[in-house]
Formats: sequence, structure tokens, C-alpha cells
Amino acid sequence: MTRFQTERGLRTDGVCGPQTWAALVEAGWRLGDRLLYRRSPMLRGDDVAELQRRLGALGFDAGRVDAIFGDRAAAALAEFQRNSGMTVDGICGPATLGALQRLGSARAGGDPVSWVREREAVRRGGVGLAGRWVAVGHSGGLDALASAVGRALRGAGAEVLILWDPDGSAQASAANEAEVDVYLGFSLVPERPGLTTAYYSGFRYESPAGRELATLVQASAVPAFGVPDLGIRGMSLPVLRETRMPAVLCEVGPAVAVVQNMEAAAGAVGAAVVDWTGRPCADG
Repeated sequence: MTRFQTERGLRTDGVCGPQTWAALVEAGWRLGDRLLYRRSPMLRGDDVAELQRRLGALGFDAGRVDAIFGDRAAAALAEFQRNSGMTVDGICGPATLGALQRLGSARAGGDPVSWVREREAVRRGGVGLAGRWVAVGHSGGLDALASAVGRALRGAGAEVLILWDPDGSAQASAANEAEVDVYLGFSLVPERPGLTTAYYSGFRYESPAGRELATLVQASAVPAFGVPDLGIRGMSLPVLRETRMPAVLCEVGPAVAVVQNMEAAAGAVGAAVVDWTGRPCADG
């Protein structure tokens, strides 16, 4: 169980809770097992991830490979059908799958189109935070830290949206609805001294801008908090998987380190985000 959780970017607690069970169900789908189309609730599964991967390799922007059949995947599928001279119904059935298989990975070895789009979105904002919206979220117990980080980001020119909700999916939905440029999440882990910063990674895909931001935040925030460096990690937790912008989640403990070093850590995180806007990843 822990091996499966690790491979899927989940918390490795050895418990088959709701997220692990959902991941087990998603892992059972293979492309061609069912019709794929936009519906509510949205279809999820490894078959959706494979479809996103194939469309992206052919230059059709199905969004990041998150195994969720949303609006961007539906638009990319329809565009593929249109370009292939097929009936444009937005449904991946036998005929569409056959066309995908015949074309193959025409861009094998190149960057998926979603990588290019993500880098370009960061680059277009220019260096610095002026004009950018940043969501700062937490799942509880870190109101003061979120406010301090928000102040540091506003001081650097950003517009800030503070989010609080124990449900990561709810935070992701709020950030998506607000169309923010980047999401910073914080979670308190009182029983584990140290800091780790997670970015989205799953289904043989990772967010390049998210990984770069996680690297910079981790390097700046560890000495500011004065806690052990537990490294960065690619994960597919809902708040990282379901956000449509670069996102990171910082898990820090103990509480005393947060309280004593809050302002310094907030300043370090703000500086890391400013640095991130001018990194090579943003330049493609």
C-alpha cells in the first residue's frame, strides 16, 4: 500500500483512505475501456491521463496531465477531431482512439504543449510580482503565517487572495475561479520538525514552474524557519493536482518554529516568489 501511495504522489501512511481508494479506482482504467467526454462530475482515471498525454504530444493543449477530463481536455479533443476531418463531438470513442493511434507521438522527445504554456504564462508576467495575483492558502492553524506571507507579497507588488479551507479541492477550486497566477499553500505538521515543499507531479508528468518554485521556496524558507530541510517532493494531492496554475504546498513543524520565525520566513517566501518570476524556467 505504501509503495502504491508513493508512486501516486499520495501521503504514505499505509491506510486506504478516501484519496488512496480513489487513486486505486483511477489506476484501473486504460485508454479505450470507456468513452471519455466532458461531464459533471468530471471523469478521472489513468485513461484520461493517457489521452491528455497523446493530445499534448501532438500539439493539442489538453492542459497539464492531471487525469481529469475538464474543459481544456474537451477543447483539445474537439480540435484534434476537427483537424483530423472527423465528426466533432468531443467524445473519445473507438474512431478517435484509432486516429490517435495511427498518428502516434508525432512530437516524441519534445516538451508537452502544456509545459510550454505554463512557462509562457510565467514569462508573460515579467520579472517581479507587480500585476500578479497570488493565492495564499492554509488548511487551519496558520492564519497568522498566511497573513504575514500575504503582507510580504503585497509589499513586493502582488495582489493577494487568502484562502482557508481544510479541503484541498475547495482551495484549488477557489484559486481556479479567481484565476490567480500562482498558489502558495501552507500546512502545519506539529509532530514533525522540518520543512518540505511539494509541487504537482503525477501520471508521468510534473509542473516545471511548480518544481522551480518549490526549489526556491525550500532553499529560502528552511534557514528562515530554522528547521531541518526535508527536501522538495512531487505529489498529486488535490490542492496541487486540481489547481490550474503553478502551485506549491509547504508543510512545516513544529508550531513553535512557525511562531518564533514567522516574519522572517514570510519575507523569505516572498523573496523566493519574486526570484522565481525571473528564473530560466520562465524564459522557456
